[in-house]
Amino acid sequence: MLKPLDARKTNSQEGGASFGLSNRVFRAIWRVTWIVAASWTHPLHGWRRFLLRLFGAKIGKGVYVAPSARIWYPPHLILDDFAALGDDVDIYCMSSVRIGKYGIVSKRAHICAGTHDINDPFFQLIAKKIIVGDHAWVAAEAFIGPGVTLGEGAVLGARGVTMRDLKPWTVYAGNPAKEIKTRDVVVRNDFPSRGWLKSKGSSVGGAS
Repeated sequence: MLKPLDARKTNSQEGGASFGLSNRVFRAIWRVTWIVAASWTHPLHGWRRFLLRLFGAKIGKGVYVAPSARIWYPPHLILDDFAALGDDVDIYCMSSVRIGKYGIVSKRAHICAGTHDINDPFFQLIAKKIIVGDHAWVAAEAFIGPGVTLGEGAVLGARGVTMRDLKPWTVYAGNPAKEIKTRDVVVRNDFPSRGWLKSKGSSVGGAS
């Protein structure tokens, strides 16, 4: 797992690097590749999955990633079967980010696995993993902070902000997010459409 550099040595608060040269070069190549080869490829779902795998992401079957989604460092991204990242989603995966089966991250949501030690005079960067459970939904423009786990089937409402774990099958909203109500347990076993898979058992354009 990638680790931030020691801020005392790099003086990152004043513009020094937070990660090593090899990581910065890798991310630069990745950004250019996504812009040139993926950002315009809306119908080509399998192609975007291929590129993510090529750069180290763990991608399940039938995953949907919008062309405008931003993934900071693919080797830290895990998308389980039929997970979906909507338009302009920002996955700031300084540490591991996992989206469970049928998990949905909607438009312009921000999943941020990095923060800083505010008690450190050098503002040391800290990275903590994030897990969005199976069947969970992160609604439009919501924010999830580092170290957070959304339980199975949890919902974080539009523009909601959470810096703590959310209980399974529970709906949250607001800033900071507060529990609103429970949600019925709904377990999916279908094959979503939207071009992910043509039909159950099909491997054409979707199982990649």
